[in-house]
Amino acid sequence: MGGPAISADSSVVGEATNQRTPARGRGADTSGRDERWALGRYRQTKATKRGGKDGRESEQFVVAVKAGNRSEGPAGAKGLPDTESLEGKMQGNSGPNSVSTKQQRIAELARQMPEKAMTSLSYHMDLEWMFEAYRRTRKDGAAGIDGRTAKDYEANLESNLRSLLDRAKSGDRYKAPPVRRVHIPKGDGSTRPLGIPTFEDKVLQRAVVMALEPLYEQDFLDCSYGFRPGRSAHQALREVQSRLTLMGGGWVLDVDLRKFFDTLDHRHLREILAKRMRDGVIERLIGKWLNAGFMEGSMLSFPESGTPQGGVVSPLLANIYLHEVIDAWFEQEVRPRMRGRAFMIRYADDLVMGFSREEDARRVMTVLPKRLERYGLTLHPDKTRLLDFRSPRNRKDSDDDEGPGNFDFLGFTHHWAKSRKGNWVVKQKTASSRFTRAMKRMKGWLRSVRHLPIPTQHKALCQKLRGHYGYYGITGNSHGIARFRFLVTRLWKKWLGRRSNRAHMNWERFKRILERHPLPLARIPHPIYRPAANP
Repeated sequence: MGGPAISADSSVVGEATNQRTPARGRGADTSGRDERWALGRYRQTKATKRGGKDGRESEQFVVAVKAGNRSEGPAGAKGLPDTESLEGKMQGNSGPNSVSTKQQRIAELARQMPEKAMTSLSYHMDLEWMFEAYRRTRKDGAAGIDGRTAKDYEANLESNLRSLLDRAKSGDRYKAPPVRRVHIPKGDGSTRPLGIPTFEDKVLQRAVVMALEPLYEQDFLDCSYGFRPGRSAHQALREVQSRLTLMGGGWVLDVDLRKFFDTLDHRHLREILAKRMRDGVIERLIGKWLNAGFMEGSMLSFPESGTPQGGVVSPLLANIYLHEVIDAWFEQEVRPRMRGRAFMIRYADDLVMGFSREEDARRVMTVLPKRLERYGLTLHPDKTRLLDFRSPRNRKDSDDDEGPGNFDFLGFTHHWAKSRKGNWVVKQKTASSRFTRAMKRMKGWLRSVRHLPIPTQHKALCQKLRGHYGYYGITGNSHGIARFRFLVTRLWKKWLGRRSNRAHMNWERFKRILERHPLPLARIPHPIYRPAANP
């Protein structure tokens, strides 16, 4: 085929420093006065809710984004200016050692030294940093192998956080506990392993993520959307839709990485991390988490590869790994060698590639497995496919009578349809597998709670419906969420009628219940088109 050859190798994003700085001991010394001030700041932040009566907001941090790594969007617009990327405010009077200030400093240094490895990230982790990490950690999650909850940990919070910080920086005193492994169902009937760390481990992992995130946000590219500050799955979906529509379709490479979180190679991950981070404390902590193993029932296992899917630090490690393996390789090695237009959108380990020319797509399809194999990854042979996704308007000369194909991405099926003006556009609807799974879960839940009081059922059911609308309520999918509401309403009537042998529920009686306890209407919280302002 024509065009320059695509290499599976890549000299990605600069070189690491050759000089290694030893791990620091306990980091910055903290006086008793500073510790009392940090505790007071944490309690003040916890007591003040976002948007309270005093008009102030709770502490926030906006990770600085490197403007230079923003590729042009579908309309050719550049990214945000640098001055906007470093904005971040803290509630009240922020001290010079505030967490937000330290994170911005890390981001600024990373931007100024794009080819250097930072060696003193853990220096910023002090008691105030740990309080903020605790605040950002979810308190309603499942407990780990020790059974300790957030409420138990908060009973002696200051002492626990100080002890955790000392053990983390001292080296051998901190022992990473195994994660508790459970299995959750997938859409194809199989299960996905999920790791649940202990609550203390979650706090420490959050503290490490807070140090690494502003560093790597300067390197990540715009094609990555998963688990990043200010980015969401809906933005990725909107980008896929707009790029394919403006390109008139093309050939789509639907990529599925086989068991990515279970096969992530530890050696390659350490080498990738060392290019931008050589902090001994953080390197040692990540190594302990990778080798901690998992507890499933009474069996303790120590896998040689992978990272627990469910850990706080796992999504960031996955983004760092795939940034070098796929993102930077595609931007630096693949796109310059394409004869036509090409793009890639990735959300964690889910990604799609679009090409305007078939020969470009087939060349990438040939070299991609070789690139992944170098880093211990493989493609799923059945789920990875190359499909003709050209617009029906551009398929008049094609001998294929089946019409354009469709593909699933982030729970939505992408397909061609006509707009209200009669133009061919890419539309997105709830994937059939996700819709079926959601209905099965709703059926099982309604059956299990049918004996509860109707107001209690109604309150929980409304929350579940709003949650479904919150994700699947996008432009073009109004029929899908309206159908979901209709079927859920019928299921509720069915199980209310089976509360007992005498609890027959006809439609007239059920309508009276709906008048007293109405279900939320299907709505679109994520519209693509905003209404025009009144002239």
